[in-house]
Amino acid sequence: MQEKIINNKKHGMLVLVIEILLYIAAFVLMICGGIQMDEGSVIGTVVFVVSLVFICIGWIPLMGLRVLKPQEALVLTLFGKYIGTLKGDGFYCVNPFCGSVNPAAKTKLNQSGDVKHEAVTKVATGEVAININGTTANNKLSLKIMTLSNNRQKINDCLGNPIEIGIAVTWRIVDTAKAVFNVDNYKEFLSLQCDSALRNVVRIYPYDVAPNVDTTGDGIADEGSLRGSSEIVASRIKDEIQARVDEAGLEIVEARITYLAYAPEIAAVMLQRQQASAIIDARKMIVDGACGMVEMALERLSQNSDIQLDDERKAAMASNLLVVLCGNKDAQPIVNSGSLY
Repeated sequence: MQEKIINNKKHGMLVLVIEILLYIAAFVLMICGGIQMDEGSVIGTVVFVVSLVFICIGWIPLMGLRVLKPQEALVLTLFGKYIGTLKGDGFYCVNPFCGSVNPAAKTKLNQSGDVKHEAVTKVATGEVAININGTTANNKLSLKIMTLSNNRQKINDCLGNPIEIGIAVTWRIVDTAKAVFNVDNYKEFLSLQCDSALRNVVRIYPYDVAPNVDTTGDGIADEGSLRGSSEIVASRIKDEIQARVDEAGLEIVEARITYLAYAPEIAAVMLQRQQASAIIDARKMIVDGACGMVEMALERLSQNSDIQLDDERKAAMASNLLVVLCGNKDAQPIVNSGSLY
């Protein structure tokens, strides 16, 4: 299905003015014809009948008037056949028997968790809302850039750890014919494809950097992760979604990760793991610094000719300094007033 743009149809105002003038003329002629008909004039009878018929059916061309705002489109069909799309702001006049089509007119996508829509009910997994407030659906298609904020998904990463992740996808319609006729509901289709693409990409990456994990598919382990390579992951998610929604005439402008965390059932354990890793790194830094300070102290003492230390005293001094420098608490020194031997 290829999109066809309908041009040279911005005659709505002209048609409206002509219709008003014709109705005024019809009422005047009907009155004049009625007067002549009372006098027995055949011409008066014909004028009266024609004017009356026009008043009864002359409004039909008004059904073909269409008003479009900027960044709006209208897909038109005539007796079930696609005849074209109106694009661009203006006052249009088309075939009055044409109908407009938009299967997703009553479907609302979740824009943000902070945005509230009154009188809506959620369907499927909660990403799509159907308006049930009783208002008439508008069959116009919006060509503006829109945002889809799907609910958080619980997915296992490449190491099998359950994580929760949410994305925000900005998108727009680029082919109205494909969006309307190639899929049943392009908004629901987009939401489901976002979920599927997100799961496929997240399963490739670990939450954090892990050894012996290949995230690029080149057979070489790398340092890619969901937490550290968010830009790369978002780009892959965007490309994955775009490949799936091309047939629906949609363009994915951008995809961003909005929420990323371990699932609640393992969050506490992973926090302990991170804390243990941080403690080990900190201890390693403390020990490295303490060893350097001990070496410096022994070197400074050896340069002083007044102080001569044998190997046993050097070992005792190094042990005491390491205890003091590497301990968690402040040192409690014990003064030895006697000999070391």
